[in-house]
Amino acid sequence: MDPTDRLAVLTLAARYAQAVDRRDTTALVALFAPEVVFVLPPETNRTNASSELRGREPVARSVVESVSHLVATRHVVEQQVLEIATDHDARGETYCTAHHLYPRGDGHRDHRLALRYQDTFARIGGTWLFSRREIVVDFAEDVPVTRAAPREHTV
Repeated sequence: MDPTDRLAVLTLAARYAQAVDRRDTTALVALFAPEVVFVLPPETNRTNASSELRGREPVARSVVESVSHLVATRHVVEQQVLEIATDHDARGETYCTAHHLYPRGDGHRDHRLALRYQDTFARIGGTWLFSRREIVVDFAEDVPVTRAAPREHTV
């Protein structure tokens, strides 16, 4: 995989994090291959087994719905290791720390997950997309946090 393709795949992971944190279903849909498979581990679906979602629209809606009850999220993309399969397919592992802020009493808490995404990528029409994304939870912690007062954004 040449450096341009590596950068495109790294940017894809960053755009995924950004879209989740912004609750942007439309942006998420654009990151997935039409027949994407998204695998959720037992730790995130509150069952004893993994579950699979299929199709770009259902996956994007489900991801946004899963964080919509939270005050805020922040997904920090860390290292990524890629393996080349062909000019149009690749596999990789993307590390991420996912922060999930929720109200508790008079304050807020952060349910943090140390994640690894087991990713499969496909180049479709010259663009790298997720064709499969499987979440692996390495560990979790729940800590109190201080939330900054909301600020107005100016351009």
